Amino acid sequence: MENSAVREILEKQVLTVAKAVEDKIDEEIAALERLDLDDIEALRERRLQQMKKMAEKRSRWISLGHGEYSEIPSEKDFFAAVKASERVVCHFYRPNWPCKVLDMDSSKDVVHICHDLMLLICVVMDKHLAILAKKHIETRFVKINAEKSPFLAEKLKIVVLPTLALIKNAKVDDYVVGFDELGGTDEFSTEELEERLAKAQVIIFEGESSSLHASKSTSQPRSVRQSSNSYSSDSD
Repeated sequence: MENSAVREILEKQVLTVAKAVEDKIDEEIAALERLDLDDIEALRERRLQQMKKMAEKRSRWISLGHGEYSEIPSEKDFFAAVKASERVVCHFYRPNWPCKVLDMDSSKDVVHICHDLMLLICVVMDKHLAILAKKHIETRFVKINAEKSPFLAEKLKIVVLPTLALIKNAKVDDYVVGFDELGGTDEFSTEELEERLAKAQVIIFEGESSSLHASKSTSQPRSVRQSSNSYSSDSD
């Protein structure tokens, strides 16, 4: 008896939902049928204007360097880039990462291995970012040598490399530090990195992923012009 009652309740709920969906569809069909030629022309004009605005945006993004993954040569260029683009992903890297060697007898070999490892890590991150730069033209993807940008690295608290600074409206809104959030390995996929950037809303992601519905980081955005201590964008 109990199973029968539950089944009856579920059937009623399903019928109620189906009726609501059907009513909604009927309303939309009726609205379309009520459209006259002027309404259709207005919709067409609105769509054309939307397409025109999007084309203008794409043209502007491309002129600013969007669509490709490039290196920023100086701190001054970094500030110019984040000021010009609404969304920026900046990869802080260091090609000659220093290693503390305990075994002095084999120090040369260890330094060589560590140097090659850092180069490999940089290449891995570069590969994924180059792919995403072409896919997400709405965002500027750049990298900067942390070793040549000490002022910037210090003010943005860049300690672990590689680090991605996720910048929105000239403020550092989030970071991807190392590979901990990407499975803890350099064998992460482009899609995993894409989802992490989408979670921070620094790219527009149209794919489906449960991770995108996770709560956003509560860390306060840090201005690229100001940290907890005020400082100017001029490294002098």
